[in-house]
Amino acid sequence: MRKSASSNRPDPGRGAAAGTGFLAELVRLTALSAPDRALWARGFAAIAGVDEVGRGCLAGPVFAGAVILPPGFTHPGIDDSKKLPAAVRERLAEVIEREAVAWAVASATAGEIDACNIADATFLAMRRALGALSVPPEIILVDAFAIPGIRARQVALVHGDARSISIAAASIIAKVRRDRAMEDLGRSFPAYGFERHRGYGVDEHRAALAKFGPCPEHRLSFRGVICERGGEPSWR
Repeated sequence: MRKSASSNRPDPGRGAAAGTGFLAELVRLTALSAPDRALWARGFAAIAGVDEVGRGCLAGPVFAGAVILPPGFTHPGIDDSKKLPAAVRERLAEVIEREAVAWAVASATAGEIDACNIADATFLAMRRALGALSVPPEIILVDAFAIPGIRARQVALVHGDARSISIAAASIIAKVRRDRAMEDLGRSFPAYGFERHRGYGVDEHRAALAKFGPCPEHRLSFRGVICERGGEPSWR
């Protein structure tokens, strides 16, 4: 059957939609990089974005990422890691790690979380990430709360991973590295399904805890981790 001549013509509606999508992403990225651009304009070249991943989980380490982006950096798709599918996070992490001036990911273990508390362990992971950067930051953009024990100037932004491209980049690389770590733990402790839920307190995870008790990677100080069957984890 012959195609009509009109079937080979460009669709103006499709082109308009693509243009609208490009402009919307440009506007979003401009807003996302506003705090970073303001600091770059003031002469700060080494701005470290810092964010954590895994704070609310029942198992596994808490991770932190630190990223120094080149001044003016932007890239389509970068956003708060929680808003992105896993495949997109993986692709963006490769871009961030390739293009960044410096980046690092660090963690604090479940044992360290139990020994102090999740807030202090999160700050510990952040300090470790910052300390591992190959370039010392001139100023730090951090999600939510300033990090104790850091001499560099800090700017804490509530919901910073949705407000700063540097913090968003840090959240992406931290999330990718923690997801990989939880996949490894899933192979070591297959009864819990860590590779699926990443240690969060979903029904599958809680059911496994009720059946098997906690493993050495569980945060025993978190409510709901110690089973009600008399208390001792089955792995001890």
